[in-house]
Amino acid sequence: MRLLNSIFILFALLVSSIGLSNSLAQAPQDVPTGQPDAVIDLATSEGVKMVKGEWRYSDTKIIEVDFKAPGTDNQPTGKAIKTYDYTPHAGGADFDDSKWEAIDPTTLNKRRSTGRICFNWYRINLTIPDKIGNFDPTGSTAVFETSLDDYAEIWVDGELPRALGQTGGSVVAGWNAHNRLVIGRNVKPGQAIQLAIFGINGPISNPPTNFIWMRYAKLEFYRGSKVPLAITPSEVNVEVVRLDPAMDEIVGPNPKIFKLAEGFKFTEGPVWVRDGGYLLFSDPNNNTIYKYKPDGGLSVFMEESGYDGDDIAEYGQPGSNGLTLDRRGRLTIDQHGNRRVIRIEKDGKVTVLADKYQGKRLNSPNDLIYKSDGSLYITDPPFGLPKFYDDPRKELPFTGVFRLSTDGKLELISEDLKGPNGIAFSPDEKYLYVGNWDEKKKIVMRYDVNVDGTLSNGKVFFDMTSAPGEDAIDGVKVDQKGNLYVSGPGGLWLISPAGKHLGTIIAPMHPHNMAWGDEDGKTLYLCARNGLYRMKLGISGIRP
Repeated sequence: MRLLNSIFILFALLVSSIGLSNSLAQAPQDVPTGQPDAVIDLATSEGVKMVKGEWRYSDTKIIEVDFKAPGTDNQPTGKAIKTYDYTPHAGGADFDDSKWEAIDPTTLNKRRSTGRICFNWYRINLTIPDKIGNFDPTGSTAVFETSLDDYAEIWVDGELPRALGQTGGSVVAGWNAHNRLVIGRNVKPGQAIQLAIFGINGPISNPPTNFIWMRYAKLEFYRGSKVPLAITPSEVNVEVVRLDPAMDEIVGPNPKIFKLAEGFKFTEGPVWVRDGGYLLFSDPNNNTIYKYKPDGGLSVFMEESGYDGDDIAEYGQPGSNGLTLDRRGRLTIDQHGNRRVIRIEKDGKVTVLADKYQGKRLNSPNDLIYKSDGSLYITDPPFGLPKFYDDPRKELPFTGVFRLSTDGKLELISEDLKGPNGIAFSPDEKYLYVGNWDEKKKIVMRYDVNVDGTLSNGKVFFDMTSAPGEDAIDGVKVDQKGNLYVSGPGGLWLISPAGKHLGTIIAPMHPHNMAWGDEDGKTLYLCARNGLYRMKLGISGIRP
């Protein structure tokens, strides 16, 4: 009886949102309505073949797990207790379902799972086709719709976003109601999308004498896409790997990540502007800087943010990348395509700070940081050039880290790394950290900062080369206690000033760069692939 009652309580939370008042109820984010321009029936063999997919299926099991009772902070910090969970957790995009049962799409309406209190998973990897009849889906909005007996939650590419009071979309819509949500904006043929549908038998408090089944599943396509766009801040799934007790001071026992905006090509280089209380960040693929305000406002801050050449179509990332502010609050920008660093003056005029070294053009400045004395440190890999290291436009025979003194002199201070990328100072500015984007050498270097601003005694501070995952080292930030936040393989790595791996924050979308924001500096804004997110942490960060 104890097990039964606990399961009732645990899974009643899954559907409790449908009882919220109308004043709180939120519709799924900007889902198109009306007659779609094309439809693919995923309950047919022809439809599944069109998207190069295959339905996979698994039951779930209820298991007993260790947990903690509520503490004085109302968080799970009290005494050790037992509670219940289920297995497998199969919402993640990288979950391996290859050993699951492959099911014929025409049998989605077959009764499955164990009946009474039960749950299950349906998963499918799909690819946007070149054509759907005569319809070209390029640039369209893709919508997934289904209905399960009795409830469903839907993960898209490993993410389950949910806003306060939301009904439908990714979460439970109601008793035997349909779920309908956008799974792709501005899609293109060949784009892969992963769906995981979690089925729930109900009502939970009065377990039925039937089973879970899917009434239908279809993709709808609507011409055009409103992208990018800010959404109602929506909590998403997050996993925190804790390897050291010091991690608990940084990330609380009930961590939350919120999605703020989506539909970008690639987000990068954020900086918080205290005078005005907003975030600026780059989309280097779209050659644009965006402005986000915590009230949900998203706007274009600067177009042609990194390149204005006629051959822009040859570039993958022509736009701006790293952004920062100088001591006077002036925005300083790394421009990929223009291969220079510029500053925007208070009157809007542009000052070129650095574009050449010894008469040769820079590669494509990537990240940057000011020292308190006003000097500027810049990483300069070739990632903004169309062919990277092999691009004929590349003039420098090396990739380096540069220092721009306050008198305008640009000096090379390191050429140790193939892909110098993220850059940050320790709180006392005695050390400079530089991350390396090189899949064969995923390291963070630490240098002593000399009195004259040059570097010495460079050594490997942390090596992630053996860690699984394709990503190397991207953004690097530091908090007030000297802990490093490093975009590395598989997530955001937290490393102590002594070089100890404290833990890893694993978000549904990999964060490539980040910035401390909000009034207290404890909110970390995350630029994660095509989205913008934020996470409240326990220690304030170092910021301009």
